[in-house]
Amino acid sequence: MKELQPLNDNVLLEIIQEKEQKTASGLIIPDSAQEKPEFAKVVALGDIENVGIAAGDMVFYKKFTGTEVDFEGKKFLFIPYGDLLAKVMETEAI
Repeated sequence: MKELQPLNDNVLLEIIQEKEQKTASGLIIPDSAQEKPEFAKVVALGDIENVGIAAGDMVFYKKFTGTEVDFEGKKFLFIPYGDLLAKVMETEAI
């Protein structure tokens, strides 16, 4: 079994694949024309001190960052830890 392990201060994110998008008239919008998602699931962390996230967390990251990789049929993104903007947290409704 192979796995990707980020080095240094990098974070490995799994890009959540959305189903193909269609216009109201039924035309399929190709992947190249769709906006890149900015939310992803943390898969692994490099050597980072005082980390505020863990594998399995959902995070929001900078729009134009990282290196995208196709690995074993899934899309992943390596980004620097500093390019993470927020951790998605569940809260109770008020």
